[in-house]
Amino acid sequence: MNGTKLSRFVKDKRKMYHLTQVELSYRSGVGLRFVRDLEQGKPTLRMDKVNQVLKMFGAELGPVKMERGEL
Repeated sequence: MNGTKLSRFVKDKRKMYHLTQVELSYRSGVGLRFVRDLEQGKPTLRMDKVNQVLKMFGAELGPVKMERGEL
Protein backbone atom coordinates (compact mmCIF):
# COMPACT_ATOMS: atom_id res chain seq x y z
CA MET A 1 0.00 0.00 0.00
CA ASN A 2 1.15 3.50 -0.68
CA GLY A 3 1.80 5.83 2.22
CA THR A 4 -0.61 8.69 2.70
CA LYS A 5 -0.09 12.06 4.36
CA LEU A 6 -1.78 10.61 7.43
CA SER A 7 0.39 7.49 7.53
CA ARG A 8 3.58 9.52 7.06
CA PHE A 9 2.47 11.99 9.76
CA VAL A 10 1.89 9.22 12.31
CA LYS A 11 5.12 7.41 11.50
CA ASP A 12 7.18 10.62 11.56
CA LYS A 13 5.67 11.74 14.88
CA ARG A 14 6.14 8.30 16.41
CA LYS A 15 9.81 8.33 15.46
CA MET A 16 10.23 11.93 16.60
CA TYR A 17 9.04 10.90 20.07
CA HIS A 18 11.21 7.75 19.98
CA LEU A 19 8.25 5.39 20.28
CA THR A 20 8.01 1.89 18.88
CA GLN A 21 4.79 0.76 17.26
CA VAL A 22 4.14 -1.37 20.33
CA GLU A 23 4.57 1.62 22.66
CA LEU A 24 2.32 3.81 20.52
CA SER A 25 -0.40 1.17 20.43
CA TYR A 26 -0.25 0.72 24.21
CA ARG A 27 -0.21 4.44 25.02
CA SER A 28 -2.98 5.32 22.59
CA GLY A 29 -5.19 2.35 23.49
CA VAL A 30 -5.39 0.75 20.06
CA GLY A 31 -4.06 -2.58 18.87
CA LEU A 32 -0.63 -3.08 17.36
CA ARG A 33 -2.22 -4.30 14.12
CA PHE A 34 -4.15 -1.03 13.88
CA VAL A 35 -0.97 1.06 14.25
CA ARG A 36 0.71 -1.01 11.54
CA ASP A 37 -2.27 -0.65 9.21
CA LEU A 38 -2.39 3.09 9.86
CA GLU A 39 1.32 3.57 9.12
CA GLN A 40 1.01 1.49 5.96
CA GLY A 41 -1.80 3.66 4.64
CA LYS A 42 -4.66 1.15 4.81
CA PRO A 43 -7.59 2.94 3.12
CA THR A 44 -10.31 1.71 5.51
CA LEU A 45 -9.72 2.53 9.16
CA ARG A 46 -12.08 3.59 11.93
CA MET A 47 -11.95 7.34 12.36
CA ASP A 48 -12.42 7.15 16.13
CA LYS A 49 -9.38 4.90 16.47
CA VAL A 50 -7.34 7.10 14.13
CA ASN A 51 -8.17 10.02 16.41
CA GLN A 52 -7.09 8.03 19.47
CA VAL A 53 -3.64 7.77 17.91
CA LEU A 54 -3.56 11.35 16.63
CA LYS A 55 -4.50 12.66 20.09
CA MET A 56 -1.07 11.51 21.26
CA PHE A 57 0.43 14.12 18.95
CA GLY A 58 -2.07 16.92 19.54
CA ALA A 59 -3.87 16.37 16.24
CA GLU A 60 -7.36 15.31 15.15
CA LEU A 61 -8.92 14.04 11.95
CA GLY A 62 -12.26 15.46 10.92
CA PRO A 63 -14.59 15.67 7.95
CA VAL A 64 -13.75 17.98 5.09
CA LYS A 65 -16.47 19.93 3.34
CA MET A 66 -16.18 19.56 -0.41
CA GLU A 67 -17.63 22.06 -2.80
CA ARG A 68 -19.94 20.90 -5.54
CA GLY A 69 -18.08 19.41 -8.47
CA GLU A 70 -14.80 18.70 -6.63
CA LEU A 71 -15.02 14.96 -7.06
